Amino acid sequence: MYKFVTIYRKVDDEHKLEDFFSGTHLPLAESLPNLQRREVSRITRKPGGPSRYHLMLELYFEDEMAFQTAVVSETGVQLIQALKPWADAKLITWFFAESFAE
Repeated sequence: MYKFVTIYRKVDDEHKLEDFFSGTHLPLAESLPNLQRREVSRITRKPGGPSRYHLMLELYFEDEMAFQTAVVSETGVQLIQALKPWADAKLITWFFAESFAE
């Protein structure tokens, strides 16, 4: 499997983050072609105390080619354009990963 992960940092305006996530990010992500599954994690804390992270979304695809097809689709382009200002402001970390179960 291949996945696209987005991790949101905690922000002062949590309501704005939640509105963007539930109103823009998640609906676009769920509309991506070839998406096999998604997983949302609300981060509660890290070992030893509070975490600087708030939320994580993992989008799973069969392989990298399926992801590449999804990301160049109209919906994929809209998703990346919507996330870019958050990345530029360093409010999200996003990455791609090969994923496997043992």
